[in-house]
Amino acid sequence: MSKAKNDRALVNERIVEDVDSGKVRLISETGAQLGVVDTSVALSEARNRNLDLVLVAPEARPPVCKIMDYGKRLFDMKKARALQRRNQKQIHVKEIKFRPGTEEGDYRVKLRKLKEFLSDGDKTKVSLRFRGRELAHQEFGLEMLKRVEDDLVEHATVEAAPALEGRQMVMVLAPLVRTKKGGVVRKRSESGEQAAEESAP
Repeated sequence: MSKAKNDRALVNERIVEDVDSGKVRLISETGAQLGVVDTSVALSEARNRNLDLVLVAPEARPPVCKIMDYGKRLFDMKKARALQRRNQKQIHVKEIKFRPGTEEGDYRVKLRKLKEFLSDGDKTKVSLRFRGRELAHQEFGLEMLKRVEDDLVEHATVEAAPALEGRQMVMVLAPLVRTKKGGVVRKRSESGEQAAEESAP
C-alpha cells in the first residue's frame, strides 16, 4: 500500500518509490485491465505509450494505477473548475433610495430600476430616509414602501419587512423564484422563518 496515501496523486517514479508491495493493478488509457504487475513494469508500459503512470486508488490491495496524460488531466480539471465558477450566479444586493415625498416621475424611474435589478436575479435593498421632522411621521414612509411592494408583486417578494434603522426605513426585496411549471415560489423571512407557497403565473 502507498505510504503517501494522503498526498496528491502519485505519478511515475514516485509510485515506484512509495508503493510498499512493489505491485499494482494496472489499467490502460482506454480502461482495459492489464492485470497485477510490478511498479517498474507499469512505469515502462506508460513510458512506451508516451504517457504517465498515475496512482488512482492507493487504498486498494494492490493499489490501482492508470496510464494517462496527467498534464492534460490537470489542465482539464482546472478548466472545469474555472467554467463552474463562471457559471455560478453571483447574487448582489443593490440599493435604491426613496424619500417620503418622492415625486411621481422620480418614483417611476426608481421603480423601473428596481425591476431591472430583480430581473437580473439581484436582491434589492429599498431604503427611505427621513429628514428633520419627517421622522415623526413614519406612516408616510410605510405607505411609500407598501406601494413599492404592491407595484413589484409580480417581480419580487419581501425578504425583510420594513424596519427603522436610525433615520431611515429599510426593506429588502428578493426576486421571485420561477418553478419549472411556470409558477413562482414566494418566500418571506420577517422573523427568521421561511414559508414557501406556489402561485400560478
